[in-house]
Amino acid sequence: MSESVPRTILLVDDDESFRARLACAFRERGFEVSEAADGRGARDLARAEAPELAVVDLRMPGESGLEILKALLAIEPAMRIVVLTGYGSIATALEAVRMGAVHYLTKPAYPDAILAAFEPGGAIPKADAGAEADADVESDVPSLARVEWEHLQRVLTDCGGNVSEAARRLGLHRRSLQRKLSKAPVRR
Repeated sequence: MSESVPRTILLVDDDESFRARLACAFRERGFEVSEAADGRGARDLARAEAPELAVVDLRMPGESGLEILKALLAIEPAMRIVVLTGYGSIATALEAVRMGAVHYLTKPAYPDAILAAFEPGGAIPKADAGAEADADVESDVPSLARVEWEHLQRVLTDCGGNVSEAARRLGLHRRSLQRKLSKAPVRR
């Protein structure tokens, strides 16, 4: 029986310790792992190595994960990409999938949950996705602050990331909107 060729995965995240832990976990599962801390590094690695899979953090200094997603798919259209973020919102999730991501997960995301997200129709293990096994049903109800923040994110996405235009549509001062956007509510 011949040994199968290891699958390749590109990890793009500016959080070095998270990226290193994830890289170690994927290597233990038999993957060849490439790591990038920003969009430029991700594009260089994608051109040089053409990985099959990629995990891209949504919020990084410089280019956003959505911009990196678009660039990676332009380089390698067959690449399967999962977008991760600690600042999840329905609007950005829909935008990521619309742009070609196969799935969208909020941090903390564990290796088995990420691998499941790459599979068509893959069920994400709840325990690995960071969900509490014994959580009350009410914990699925988002807080008012979370709903407001997701609405702001949706309007911002609808405005193509233009904070001034989003603020105008929301009837807020631009700086007030920036302050609200910078304070992502904790997940409930």
